[in-house]
Amino acid sequence: MVETLTLQSPAKLNLMLHITGRREDGYHDLQTVFQFIGLCDELSFEPTDDGSIQRVAGNHEIAADDDLVLRAARLLREEYQVTSGTRITIRKRIPVGGGLGGGSSDAATALMALNHLWNLRLESAELQRIGRRLGADVPVFIFGRSAWAEGVGDRLQSIDLECPWYLVVHPQVSVSTAQIFAAKDLTRDCHPLTIRAFLEGKGSNVCEPVACELYPQIREALEWLDKFS
Repeated sequence: MVETLTLQSPAKLNLMLHITGRREDGYHDLQTVFQFIGLCDELSFEPTDDGSIQRVAGNHEIAADDDLVLRAARLLREEYQVTSGTRITIRKRIPVGGGLGGGSSDAATALMALNHLWNLRLESAELQRIGRRLGADVPVFIFGRSAWAEGVGDRLQSIDLECPWYLVVHPQVSVSTAQIFAAKDLTRDCHPLTIRAFLEGKGSNVCEPVACELYPQIREALEWLDKFS
């Protein structure tokens, strides 16, 4: 019987995000805290013998060459010269362009699922290395727990956080991460923060003012939330 593997891909929140500088390669050096939440996409993988990577359902509004799930599968196949293939079903629940990491989480899930189905037996650190080639947020979803992150978000350290409930409001806009990080007014010279300082309540998200300026719906949602704080 063909084994079909179905996994949940969780969304994440950035509980703070400071940018401490800009690198020569165009990326930013940052500090952030990743917190996973219960909102998840669901992905199913059915192995095949023909070597093809097929998306049989879901994500059809995304071109195949841009779909991180397909790119992850193809990268893993090429990196390790895998002769097997897979049929992938994607059930999206995480809003696209919401800053919740849905695409990165799905890519990480694809790497982990196919590592198992293709019997590659790769360690987490190796999967994180591959995931970094797909996007800066992919490694934390392979890391698999709340994390303090530095570098471009790929130097990860486990952090113990309280697990309160989070209210996630979707103001029906799709935010371009590239646009946010390219904004002229984005603060890029934050003083480095320590984990202890964050746990004591210090830190902010420097992307928030830029996002509010570019997307008024986000500002309106935050102003509405402030009424209840």
